[in-house]
Amino acid sequence: MTAAEILTKLQKEIHSTVFATIDENGLPQTCVIDIMLADENGLYFLTAKGKSFYDRLIRHPFAAISGMKGKNTLSTAAISVRGAVRSIGKERLDEIFEKNPYMAKIYPTEESRDALEVFHLYKGEGEYFDLGQLPPFRQSFSFGGEAVHETGYHINPDKCIGCQGCRSVCPQNCISSTIPRVIDRSRCLHCGNCFRICPVKAVEKLT
Repeated sequence: MTAAEILTKLQKEIHSTVFATIDENGLPQTCVIDIMLADENGLYFLTAKGKSFYDRLIRHPFAAISGMKGKNTLSTAAISVRGAVRSIGKERLDEIFEKNPYMAKIYPTEESRDALEVFHLYKGEGEYFDLGQLPPFRQSFSFGGEAVHETGYHINPDKCIGCQGCRSVCPQNCISSTIPRVIDRSRCLHCGNCFRICPVKAVEKLT
């Protein structure tokens, strides 16, 4: 999937997400915020200017977002995004109310909507993780010119001796039978079993 498709899935299929921001003491705070719009340029949400969430966004214009859907663990798909945010004022506010009509019940008059400000998460990266299929599927993505920083584990081909250690402890069988071994990171759980068992430290953690 493209980054825009993943962001749209977050907005349309999950919608209510958990935001993490930093408070005035440098401590993390979370709150549940609806994603109102999504496109190839990022995510759009809003908040009232009187809220502490608004103050945190202005003070530290960065947010980490997580959302998930599913009836149980093995039907769950989760999307996480982190990146820079900026206020765009009243821009796209009418569109937000048009596409999210429930907002008119919360802020029914033009006067009441004066408190609202739209924010744009315009640059970031994230991950789509689907446990609804086994082995699980994982995809990293980025947007707004941000680079993807791969996480998880990698096998250094110059160090790999071809033993079966890593394959014997991988819960999802995502390590190749070929030598040197290769980890399919789209199926990796990031459990670290291969990292701990490798006798020659060929498995390296990506940070």
